[in-house]
Amino acid sequence: MTSSNTPAALSGGNSSGLATAIATPSLDFFADLSVDVGVPQVLGHGPRGLRRVVPINGGEARGIDWHARVLPGGSDFQLILSDTLSELDARYSLETDGGDLIYVQNHAIRSAPADVMAKLLRGEPADPAQVYFRCSPRFETSSPALKWVCERMFVGAGVRHPTQVVMRFFTLA
Repeated sequence: MTSSNTPAALSGGNSSGLATAIATPSLDFFADLSVDVGVPQVLGHGPRGLRRVVPINGGEARGIDWHARVLPGGSDFQLILSDTLSELDARYSLETDGGDLIYVQNHAIRSAPADVMAKLLRGEPADPAQVYFRCSPRFETSSPALKWVCERMFVGAGVRHPTQVVMRFFTLA
């Protein structure tokens, strides 16, 4: 039986050595973000869980040799699937110091023991070490200088504070 991680399996079963061309992804630092959030609007329970919309009021992003502000007006559309799991879909805009605009859509999963998740839902501080918060942001911009962000994949991790979300994003290299 062939393992799905062997070179033969990765190259579609042929042994021509093509699997050696598959790059192992690595992470390169992209930016640290702090996103200021408001009081959640609770929409109620639907067929998949409790739906909440959290307003995004501002914040900042700082990368190597660049800085941007988080523009007010975005939202984090949350679906609380269980007492231990939430799906997050944040959509907001950044404006760089040079005036370039960047649209951000950040899909995330936040998971923790039920008592810790309950604290987060009540807007209380929780120990970040007890919370799994991982994300996959995507970026869109019309800026020729920043076009490359539309052509890459990103991953990140975050921490939820009562009035702010702090995240670190990496380029999947």
